[in-house]
Amino acid sequence: MARPSTLAFLKTETGAGAVLALAALAAVILANSPLAHVYFGLIHAPFVVRVGAFDQTRDVLSWIRDGLMAVFFLVVGMEIKFEVLRGEFSSPRRVALPILAALGGMAGPAAVYLAVNARPGGVPSGWPIPTPTDVAFSLAALAVFGRRLPESLRLFLLTLAVADDLGAIAVIGVLFTTPIHTASLTGAVLTLGVLAALSRWKTAPRMLYAAGFVLVWAFTLQSGISTSVAGIACALTVPVASRRADQESVLKTFMDGLHPYVAYGVLPLFAFASAGFSLPALGWRAAFSPIPLGVALGLLLGKPLGVLGFSALSVALRLGRRPLGATWLELSGVALLCGAGFTMSFFLAALAFPTDELVQGQLRAAVIAGSLISVLAAGAVLRRAQAIRDAAPPGPPM
Repeated sequence: MARPSTLAFLKTETGAGAVLALAALAAVILANSPLAHVYFGLIHAPFVVRVGAFDQTRDVLSWIRDGLMAVFFLVVGMEIKFEVLRGEFSSPRRVALPILAALGGMAGPAAVYLAVNARPGGVPSGWPIPTPTDVAFSLAALAVFGRRLPESLRLFLLTLAVADDLGAIAVIGVLFTTPIHTASLTGAVLTLGVLAALSRWKTAPRMLYAAGFVLVWAFTLQSGISTSVAGIACALTVPVASRRADQESVLKTFMDGLHPYVAYGVLPLFAFASAGFSLPALGWRAAFSPIPLGVALGLLLGKPLGVLGFSALSVALRLGRRPLGATWLELSGVALLCGAGFTMSFFLAALAFPTDELVQGQLRAAVIAGSLISVLAAGAVLRRAQAIRDAAPPGPPM
């Protein structure tokens, strides 16, 4: 049975999926309307932040990606820590299947992308773009297409998507780090040390944690390391133990307090700023160039094949157990839903091709196309699975 924190996380993510989709749709409509110059002018407008020695000039899209999205990674990091110590990840047998499926869900799309980009004109370095799964979008789609399917499928998808996020963050930290500014990195590490020490002070004011997060983020932004790493690192310093038996822990308080703002504010804002592309500027031939084709096929084919293949192998080798009460057809539908890369794929695309606006537009179109087709295919499979379940005579769980 799902724990209360997991159920709350599922409910928030499921509700936020529709807001996320509407934000992306609004961006695509604006980018192809008479107001396109307003949209692109807004997201690329320079914005200066100067506080003491901190002096950064970036466009609005960069501030959203490197600033607000750091809060998203902070929440993801706290959720991972909580689930490892107190939740779903604390049972190795229960978590084995979704984690192995997440590994397959990264290997499959990467292999498809690399195969497509092995031909002349291909760019192999873009392979991370189709590897993530957008947890909010995929859970919202599952809520629409599989309302009466077993709850274990939702927990499987949530666990897989969280593990997928952790894998994406590892890729970001290794592949997308620019030349490092040693002094700023030292400041970030020292501040993290202070936060770790602060976790031993049971009555520490929570504003000290917030101030520490901001300092680590500022140092990391100037160091050349992705601020996603800063979010995860800060999350690991937050204590999961409660101060008193009748109080929630600092981690649980921060996680529950920030999660709705991230799900309904930060992620839709990032989707709105990242999803817009101009169809006339791309042209039809762009859809068949190696980079966007590799991303779209990676999401549509590589993701479900990797998730389902590693799941079947894990069950066959008795490394994991199939979600309770779920059939392989239902699991296939969930594997197709994992092809909804969406926000994290936008994030990785911006890191992989930061200076090529034409390729960025192609990738936005490819991510949206691959994600939407994956969701529609998953809907057809899950509807069929539900029909089979409804027609079956009552009996013991499958």
